[in-house]
Amino acid sequence: MGDVVVRGVEVITAGFRTLYEYIALYVSLAVFGAGGIFFSLLAAALYPFLPKRLGARLGRLLITDIFWPYLLFIESTGLFKCDVSALDALSKDKSIVIVPNHPGLIDVVLIGSRLTNIVCIMKKDIQDNIMFGGCARLASYIRNDSTGNMVRAAVAELKQGGQLLIFPEGTRTVVHPVNKFTGAFALIARRAGVPVQTVFIEYTSPFLSKGWPLWKKPQFPLTFKVTLGKRFEVTGDTQSFVDGLENYFKEQLS
Repeated sequence: MGDVVVRGVEVITAGFRTLYEYIALYVSLAVFGAGGIFFSLLAAALYPFLPKRLGARLGRLLITDIFWPYLLFIESTGLFKCDVSALDALSKDKSIVIVPNHPGLIDVVLIGSRLTNIVCIMKKDIQDNIMFGGCARLASYIRNDSTGNMVRAAVAELKQGGQLLIFPEGTRTVVHPVNKFTGAFALIARRAGVPVQTVFIEYTSPFLSKGWPLWKKPQFPLTFKVTLGKRFEVTGDTQSFVDGLENYFKEQLS
């Protein structure tokens, strides 16, 4: 009889735990969406009235001030752990290309929560999105709809001391540990004469990976961990450099 009671309590406890996980997950997604729309509309309202450089600086600070409280919020649920402190070592660096792997949708949030002077290269449909577009435009994030314009804008940002964030996989990882690298990041770094800083992002779940539905609950607790890799100068043949860096990521993430 005692075993039956214990088992019943365990089942009820597990049920409440699962219910809490679903509620915390959906609330965290709702908070992110609502906050994104609010600050995007605020940034869009400021955009016409601010000089470009001042607006870009304000926009990047605004994005950081959205992202880091959000990570604190999801950690407060007890379901997430965000280990991103390694990025603090880059906070004072200027004119570097930051190249992480791209396991999930939250990667930009993880990096942007600690670095206040990053400029991202983004898909044009994301920049046109009501949730992100206003902040992205104010922060002078770069659209990837034209390769020539993208490279010129990125080089200009780097020469002004910015930190360029670009995912060399081009999209979220579908072939583990990394997709085939594209070469834009190396071309930009070479033209700007700046180093490439590698960054590794690891999840304990494929949460928000390519094809993961937003409403699907992962296995909790879930940890996001960011670590720094080596810093490289782009030398020799550009394609050989890209291939070598791809192999370096494969070795480190295997």
